[in-house]
Amino acid sequence: MSEAPAAPPAASADPVRDDAIALLLKPPRPRSGRLLPARVGAMCAVELQKLRHDRTELYTRAVQPALWLLIFGQTFTRIRAIPTGGIPYVDYLAPGIIAQSAMFIAIFYGIQIIWERDAGILNKLLVTPTPRSALITGKAFAAGVKSLVQAVVVLLIAALLGVALTWNPLKLLAVAAIVVLGSAFFSCLSMTIAGIVLNRDRLMGFGQAITMPLFFGSNALYPVSVMPGWLQAVSKANPLSYEVDALRGLLLGTPHHLAADFAVLLVAAALGVTAASALLGRLAR
Repeated sequence: MSEAPAAPPAASADPVRDDAIALLLKPPRPRSGRLLPARVGAMCAVELQKLRHDRTELYTRAVQPALWLLIFGQTFTRIRAIPTGGIPYVDYLAPGIIAQSAMFIAIFYGIQIIWERDAGILNKLLVTPTPRSALITGKAFAAGVKSLVQAVVVLLIAALLGVALTWNPLKLLAVAAIVVLGSAFFSCLSMTIAGIVLNRDRLMGFGQAITMPLFFGSNALYPVSVMPGWLQAVSKANPLSYEVDALRGLLLGTPHHLAADFAVLLVAAALGVTAASALLGRLAR
């Protein structure tokens, strides 16, 4: 006698279990619209927590800008060798040192992402629904928050030295936006280099090799008009020059091109996020 045909498997009555299996077979789509602001906020909060628990880095990083303003600024104010449009040289220098301090913090930010790769944290982040652009943007603006704290320290040092800075709240908000955008670009540049060299020691070498040319190839120490022609071309391609120009105009009231400066920094930061996001997968391999 032949056996009765087997009954078809019953449909699962547990939709939660079915959804879990579906997630294993096919990862969820990135929800960048909601996750991007949350990721940026989380990264910024982490940086603030680090500064709150350990202020050593904040104190040590304040030494270099203080020396620039106290020694270099005061000396060249007496020499009057650099044309500054009639303002004391230490006043002219202060916005450049703010931009320099922010850049020096951000340009080595790629070391952190390499450390996260070595610790296995980066691979865990990449398998979540969070878009890579959200991860990079979060880290970039976290670098901006740290640089903003450094900028406040430099502003206080400059005020103690008698630098005639504006304290207009709206202008100070614009200063904060410029510092964050500039730091976001330089941190993305660092993370892009990290995605190419894949090694902390190599990244340190590249970072040290480009920081001084970026600084001296900008208008942080002297006006563009006194530079040789080839250096003027370098300065025009250097995002740091646009950051310094905006900071100098906002804090001192010197002639500036604020809309153009802001646009250049915004485009540079967007391109930096794009490049670093494209290389993030290579870094995690």
